Amino acid sequence: MTSRFADGLAVGSDLVEAAQNAVGQALSRLSGQADLVCFFICGDDPEDVARAGQAAMKLAPEAHVIGCSATGVIGDGQGVELTSAVSAWAATLDGARLTTFALETLAAEDRFVVVGLPERGRDDHVAILLADPYTFPTDAFVERSVDVLGDLPLIGGLANGLQGRGSVRLFADGEIYTEGAIGVLLSGPVKISTVVSQGCRPIGPSMVVTASEDNLLLELAGQPALARLEDIVSDLDEDDRELVASGLQIGLAMDEYAERHERGDFLIRGVIGIDPEREAVAIGDIVEIGRTVRFQVRDAATADEDLYDVLDAHREELGRVDGALLFSCNGRGSAMFGTADHDPVALRDTLGPIGMAGFFAAGEVGPVAGHNHVHGFTASVLVFSSPPRTP
Repeated sequence: MTSRFADGLAVGSDLVEAAQNAVGQALSRLSGQADLVCFFICGDDPEDVARAGQAAMKLAPEAHVIGCSATGVIGDGQGVELTSAVSAWAATLDGARLTTFALETLAAEDRFVVVGLPERGRDDHVAILLADPYTFPTDAFVERSVDVLGDLPLIGGLANGLQGRGSVRLFADGEIYTEGAIGVLLSGPVKISTVVSQGCRPIGPSMVVTASEDNLLLELAGQPALARLEDIVSDLDEDDRELVASGLQIGLAMDEYAERHERGDFLIRGVIGIDPEREAVAIGDIVEIGRTVRFQVRDAATADEDLYDVLDAHREELGRVDGALLFSCNGRGSAMFGTADHDPVALRDTLGPIGMAGFFAAGEVGPVAGHNHVHGFTASVLVFSSPPRTP
């Protein structure tokens, strides 16, 4: 059966052959000519990864092609981690405009400047971003993206390589990059949606930050932040206390005017330490006085439930789904669920047998409440749907 979106997966130590097989599978399953091809490569040797990427790009000379190295790939309804493999995804996007780009960072006095961004158009819908976490300031770029990109959603992930720093490879339209970031801007008649599952469950009440200093929470609802946290933990059952001990999170409310703040209403950030002398709690972000926060926990059951819930909640909005790109944290998969297949299976369960591929990222990019952010332990999904049929 052929369709407008298709994927492929090949596992094997010969990465060039695997790339040819995976991309070949995706292209052969398309109903028309590919307009966009994405591929993801997991391999030990960065030079082998580069050769495989070059081979993949040559297979679709008429399409726009982007890709990156990773520590695990997703395709054919499954995930493959820490094993030589290539996944591929191809799409026929009739009438859409695609603009690939490569970003680099230039130093300018006491700040950095990112160059290479395409000009915005009125009918831009989304930009897919694949970045090298070792050389590109992804967090700062994404958080400030509104200044140059307005309300354009960014979705994607941080690439990686099995050798860490220096082993990342990025690919865009025949070019190979060893630093920076690459991506593609999608414009024109294409129906897309973004779905982000942060996989957390709130504990304790929502509280307003009444004193803070940089990333230190000093007071919550007029009381020392550490005392508030200790009160919350003391009321938990033993299972939830173990979750707190294994990795406490905190949610930053995205809508201060909401009557209630429940799961999904927060941007999740990690709790990274405490300062007993100041009775403060340190978190992985800067929070201003007046912000509403709520402590959170994460485990496999919560992450599973959250992914299914957010996908189900978007089903009416999504309509008939044809394809998807999945950027799943490398801390999910077998590390969280005991299987690398969890997230792709969840997408197939809720969205159907669609053309879907992606990779296990070292950080995921996606919008929450209309603002772009870099996440951890998250599944970020770009969903392609059929436009409504005209009578």
